[in-house]
Amino acid sequence: MKCLKTMTPGLLLVALIAAGCSRPSDTKPVANDAKGAKKADAAVEHTHGTGPNGRVVFEVGSHHVEFTVDHGKKECTVLVLGDDEKTPTAVAATEFILITKEAKTKEGQIVAPMTIAMMPVDARGGKAAKFVGADPGLGNVADFEGTISGEIDGKPALGEFKE
Repeated sequence: MKCLKTMTPGLLLVALIAAGCSRPSDTKPVANDAKGAKKADAAVEHTHGTGPNGRVVFEVGSHHVEFTVDHGKKECTVLVLGDDEKTPTAVAATEFILITKEAKTKEGQIVAPMTIAMMPVDARGGKAAKFVGADPGLGNVADFEGTISGEIDGKPALGEFKE
C-alpha cells in the first residue's frame, strides 16, 4: 500500500491499465444468442489454399474462383470453383470485369493498371466455369492484384485478389 501512495496519479493509471484484463487484438467478440456459434464462425477469417492450377483462390460474391495468368499468351483466366476449391463449377454469368492495380516486375519495370473484360469459354445453357481476358500488360511477369466484378446467377458479385 505504501507503494501506491508514492505513485503519481498518471503512473497509477498506467499500472492499473497494464494489470487489467486484456484480450489479444486478433480476438473478436462472440455473440451470446442462439445463433452465436454461426456468428463466431463468420468472425473467423476464411482462408483459401491453391486452386487446381496451383494459383491463388479467392471469393467473388459467394463463389470460390482461381486466378491464373499466361504471360506468353498475354491473357488471364478466372475459373469458378465448387466448395472444395478444386472442381470447376458453371455459373450463369455473361462477363466479369477484372481491374488490376499498378504492379512491378522483378526488374522494377512498372506495369500499368489494366481493366480486362473476362468472357465465358465453353458456355453451355448460359453457364460457364471458365472466363478469359487478354491485355498486352499481362505479358509482364509480376504479382498482380486487384478486383473482379460481375453478376453471378443474377446477383452482383465482387472479389479482391492478390497473387
